Amino acid sequence: MLSVAASRAGELAAPGLSPRPRRKVAVLACMDTRIDLFPMLGLQRGDAHIIRNAGGLVTDDAIRSLSASQRLLGTEEIVVVMHDGCGLCGASEDDFAQALAADGVLPTWRLGAFKEVEATLRHSLTRLRSSPELPAREHISGLVFDPETGALREVQASPADTAAAVSDQ
Repeated sequence: MLSVAASRAGELAAPGLSPRPRRKVAVLACMDTRIDLFPMLGLQRGDAHIIRNAGGLVTDDAIRSLSASQRLLGTEEIVVVMHDGCGLCGASEDDFAQALAADGVLPTWRLGAFKEVEATLRHSLTRLRSSPELPAREHISGLVFDPETGALREVQASPADTAAAVSDQ
């Protein structure tokens, strides 16, 4: 990887490119190797902050990164991208915790396993819309990618979740 980077240094350099995303958007997405966010969302380098984790989940650390993105670097919109066939969908929190414990590991975090991608995404959107760490909560959207077909679908937070998040603000 280092030798490839060295051979492409001129192509990789970004002199004068601002750390502030041109499109004022931050994308939180799953780390799955099948998700190529730039062509999927029509992004170019410099357009958006990209935050990735297992599941594309709204964790405390994701909120930390999104807060820095908004408060320090001017983003005003958040897009969350999850996908069908995620490794966390249907995984067992208990089995994962037991495997870690068997290795003598007691993390302070949970795996984040879930049963249904759209319900989890709706919950994530509601959490973001009610997070006081984020000053810009009006433009938050959620998408689910199907890696088998390449289709991308929008998922709306339920009206009750949206109303509850707005009343919390």
